[in-house]
Amino acid sequence: MTKAEKVADIIQLLDKYEPNPAIPLDHKDAYTLLISVLLSAQCTDVRVNKTTPSLFQLADNPFDMVKLSVEEIREIIKPCGLSPMKSKGIHGLSQILIDKYNGEVPNTFEALEELPAVGHKTASVLMTQWFGIPAFPVDTHIHRLAYRWGLTNGKSVEQTEKDLKRLIPVDKWNKAHLQFIYFGREYCPARGHVWTECPICKKYMRKELRD
Repeated sequence: MTKAEKVADIIQLLDKYEPNPAIPLDHKDAYTLLISVLLSAQCTDVRVNKTTPSLFQLADNPFDMVKLSVEEIREIIKPCGLSPMKSKGIHGLSQILIDKYNGEVPNTFEALEELPAVGHKTASVLMTQWFGIPAFPVDTHIHRLAYRWGLTNGKSVEQTEKDLKRLIPVDKWNKAHLQFIYFGREYCPARGHVWTECPICKKYMRKELRD
């Protein structure tokens, strides 16, 4: 079996088990999605979705957000962890959106990655999940799955992203990254994983990881 055939089969399995993956973070527009993605760093989507209603009730746009102090934001988002950094980032990027973009979230990687606390992965999520521009956000979970299935030998999420973009057709990127997330949670978790019960691992898991 060629690498291309293997990838095509994995995509087919993802389509079978996760045919309609939804965006996991609750949001209503680009700004609330941006804030939610920022909060999701080292935090579960469930926790973020429980936290953002309190924040967005007070400020669901950059104009209202900058009226809050960094400390006020921090107190609300504490359950998501890393609150000192995240609160400064939220306040800072909200001010930049007002000053440079009339309160709108820009739709280029360059502009997004210039915002405080917004890295490449967060920018990629915005590009694919809101703007519909092909991207393949890779976090540690997707990195783990790609390595486990033999799709990358990358030692970093950056290398894994390059490998997945090279292997997976560009028209499937936006859907496939969400399928990875949901499939991993349900069938291929980091802990308590039984590879013989995973539809993909029982076919493609690296031999050295099976013991």
